[in-house]
Amino acid sequence: NIYEDDALAQQFLFAADTPARTHYAGTAAGVFAVFSTFVPSGAHHVLIGPDHILFLIGLILLGGGLRRLALIVTAFTIGHSVTLALAALSIFAPPAWLIEPLIALSIVIVGLDNLMRGKGRDWRPLFALVFGLVHGFGFAFVLREFGLPDANLGWSLFAFNIGVELGQLAIVVPLALILAAIRRRSKAVANRIALLGSLAVIAAGAYWFVDRVLSMGSG
Repeated sequence: NIYEDDALAQQFLFAADTPARTHYAGTAAGVFAVFSTFVPSGAHHVLIGPDHILFLIGLILLGGGLRRLALIVTAFTIGHSVTLALAALSIFAPPAWLIEPLIALSIVIVGLDNLMRGKGRDWRPLFALVFGLVHGFGFAFVLREFGLPDANLGWSLFAFNIGVELGQLAIVVPLALILAAIRRRSKAVANRIALLGSLAVIAAGAYWFVDRVLSMGSG
């Protein structure tokens, strides 16, 4: 039992194999502890998650102006923030056997759109928003492993989202600058990179989709 000012703040039940648990007090120090834990964990999850990274890469392979790329990233942020909150608050949380294959399928669809789109409408912001909803549920699986602190529930969600955004920017900004520099020097080379990159994105997404469907089915 953990008490704050004679009030029972939280209870933990421990067994021999229970992992370590952390209590975040409802104080300024507690909020700082939440940020120091959840911001790095959000960034770390994006940077070590090849599926999230490939999804982002697929979205920016074709390049575009700063406003277009900012719109794509913002749409993805809005999408995953909504479903992350819904799942973390236990309002709505689809099972992993559904979400994990859908994340892989989203990667395939983005790659295929890169190959099929000529000079028509750019659907990437819409894809980022819609599939961001799916990826948000994937982020929630990781967030729930930490155990959300009741006293700082809102702060923990906010901090984790900040970490996710920092992880995204660490990928999107350098890659977008490199692709833009290549496109300025040789549009043909940039188009070839986009083609080969999209094929790689499709292949990886298809592999993950099949693997996850089979593994979920056997489990």
